[in-house]
Amino acid sequence: MAIDTLEQTNKIEQTASTEPSFQLTQKNQPLHGSVRQALENYIAQLKGQAPNNLYELILSEVEAPLMECVMEYTQSNQSRAAIVLGLSRGTLRKLLKKYGMLK
Repeated sequence: MAIDTLEQTNKIEQTASTEPSFQLTQKNQPLHGSVRQALENYIAQLKGQAPNNLYELILSEVEAPLMECVMEYTQSNQSRAAIVLGLSRGTLRKLLKKYGMLK
């Protein structure tokens, strides 16, 4: 039985080493491209003016729809949403409150 387990482990390791590893590139990052394009458009509209609080602006513009979509996906189940997002439930509740989505 131990030999069978060792053989299975070796097969898994061989398969993993022959399969191409997943690499994030522009081709498989549609969200990255969309965000970059939106940022370029926003900066172009500034016409040389320096943006203020750009980081907070971007976070709020991305977090709000992310929270909406995940809450719809999980049918408003906060425990499931927290798992999907990789957040604690407390952090999720704080974000939901921040964006006026806490029921």
